[in-house]
Order: sequence, then C-alpha cells, then structure tokens
Amino acid sequence: MDLNLTADEVLTTTRSVRKRLDFDKPVDRATVLECIDIALQAPTGSNTQGWQWMVVADEAKKKAIAELYHKNFTAYAAQPGREYAEGDTRADRQEKVRSSAYYLADNFERAPYMVIPMIEGRLDEGLPTFAQASQWGSILPAVWSFMMALRARGLGSAWTTLHLPDEEKAAEILGIPFDKYTQAGLFPVAYTIGTDFKLAKRLPAAELTHWDTFGEH
Repeated sequence: MDLNLTADEVLTTTRSVRKRLDFDKPVDRATVLECIDIALQAPTGSNTQGWQWMVVADEAKKKAIAELYHKNFTAYAAQPGREYAEGDTRADRQEKVRSSAYYLADNFERAPYMVIPMIEGRLDEGLPTFAQASQWGSILPAVWSFMMALRARGLGSAWTTLHLPDEEKAAEILGIPFDKYTQAGLFPVAYTIGTDFKLAKRLPAAELTHWDTFGEH
C-alpha cells in the first residue's frame, strides 16, 4: 500500500501509534525489509553504518520480550506524572496518552512484528557526551526514517524503550551479542486502523527557539 503522501505530510503525520495498530492484519515480511532498506539511507557518523536490525516474528519470543516490557511499564506507570503549567496543551492529552500506553503494554505481543534497532558497541554509563551523541546520532535518524517509511505504506509503530532495563535478558532471548551491540528501542509493527492521521498539537516553534542567547525568542 502506498499512501502517496508528500514529504511534509509524512513528516507531520507520523505518529506513535498504539490503539490504532491492527494486530489481526498480516504484514508481509518484504514490506518490513523495504522499510529497513529505506532506513539504511539515513546518515551515520563517519559513514560507519554500524547498525543491525532484529525483527521478531516468533510468537514465543514476542511474548517473552513483551513480558519484559510489561514488567518495566508497570513500574514506570506507577510513578507520578509530569506536571504542566495551566494552559499547556500537553496537559490536555495526558489521559489519552496514558490510556494508549496501557493498551500497548497489554497487547504488545499481538503485533505481527517487533523491531529492535541496534548500534555497534556498548553505550554504557560513563561514556563521554561526545561519544554518546555520536553513537545515538548514527542510529536515531535511521529509526525515524523507518517509522516514516512505515507510515507511507499504511503501517504504524511506536517508539518504546521500556524493555531496556532488561536489555541483557532481551539479548539472551534473541541471541544478540550483548557485549557488542546496544539496543536502541522496541518497535511494534502493524498496519494501522485507518490512515487519516492529523498534525499533533505542539507548542509553537517561537516559544522553543532561542536566538544567539538562551531565553532570547
């Protein structure tokens, strides 16, 4: 399926999709590979291309990874939520975001595929900011390209990280060499229920942009 979206439409309507993932509609393996091929066109630091992509379709493995996610999600969700100032548009959507997050946590293993992008090397505590930024900057553009490629084909995903407190256990389940690769996230992949995603409510750029000196808008 090709939605024939413009570049701006793809950029502004690629959402983190949870409740609108169609867990019952099969996804062709070739479509996932096509989206990863597009993702691999993203820039990387020094053109290292130090990425690997784990696609999980096995039901038992999906269930095991989903259980790690659900355990950590439960602990995370029990923490106090962020407080927003009166009139902040982000506060209006917090209950919907919370509800959709619970839904995904309860249904994660139903996704036709789980995708885990990886970057070469361990990005452990103590790594200098420069090295951290260089490494993450070499995988995050590719992951965002992957999500946009999905969107253009009528599929969706959500950028999640809550399996990462148990990253080493996930690596063991999937046979990932933990000492050689850092997992960048966990992405459910499915067709979306409908394709009519709109622009999200965001704070205006003028409030978030500083010219020459922080605080100068």
